[in-house]
Amino acid sequence: MMPRCLLPLFLLGLVSCTTVQRTGDNAFRYGRKFVTSDIPRASRFMWGHVSGLFRGGVDDGSFWYADDMTGRPSVVINLGEQMVYLFKGGELAGGSPISSGSEGYDTQPGSYRILDKDIDHKSSIYGDYEDFDGNVIMQNIDNRKDPRPPGTRFEGAKMYYFMRVYGGVGMHQGYLPGYPASHGCIRLPGHMAEKFYRHVHVGTPVEVVP
Repeated sequence: MMPRCLLPLFLLGLVSCTTVQRTGDNAFRYGRKFVTSDIPRASRFMWGHVSGLFRGGVDDGSFWYADDMTGRPSVVINLGEQMVYLFKGGELAGGSPISSGSEGYDTQPGSYRILDKDIDHKSSIYGDYEDFDGNVIMQNIDNRKDPRPPGTRFEGAKMYYFMRVYGGVGMHQGYLPGYPASHGCIRLPGHMAEKFYRHVHVGTPVEVVP
């Protein structure tokens, strides 16, 4: 009989061998799940936490009570304060700092509703030109204006937890330098973009105020 102390090592080896020996359809299904599900989820997680390191953790002026509240959600984006607020049943439920549109790309005040949601959204306009090995050839381009070099492809900027407000403008996870800096979108820290994403739905009212 195998000593009890060696059993965990035996089981670990068995799992490793089973994983390595996946072949045929099983390997394809496992690989497809990893690429289409696990990698995007890991990317969102890592981006949020790496961004947190640069902003000194999550002590960024955000707050959250919504998990313990009920009522219909609504959102107010205050451009002057560079803050976004979530309300539940008319009661303040959470808030987060934002970075809205920079000069020339101003986020437009008005009354809107969430038009759609996409957890792994990419921009169809802004991003990089890459070669077919994934090397960045031109950064931060606008594909409406910047010609694509031969032998490259367009890779849209990542906009995780995207919540469309109007046109191509929405709330999403992104970098916050402390002032309006986007192309019109409303950037949130990763941990707050995820919370807002979970609590709003298509049709949620959004008020953008100066």
